[in-house]
Amino acid sequence: MARKYSKSASRKVEKVMEERKRGTLKSGSGRKVTSRKQAIAIGLSEARKAGAKVPKKAVNKKAVKKTKRKTAKRKSKRR
Repeated sequence: MARKYSKSASRKVEKVMEERKRGTLKSGSGRKVTSRKQAIAIGLSEARKAGAKVPKKAVNKKAVKKTKRKTAKRKSKRR
């Protein structure tokens, strides 16, 4: 089976996890990151920006369906 993430992406996530451990990792809003999941997400995002091989972001299918339903409902009311 092929490797999902490149080595450079793994290194980037590892670096970010160390920052989180030291307490120096900040989110986009400037707040300190304490969540492990959020730290991984930041690392993968940075790796994507750097051009590393990282799979696309997962999409919440339930949320997408709900949004589509709401939009269709609004459009039908306009008519």
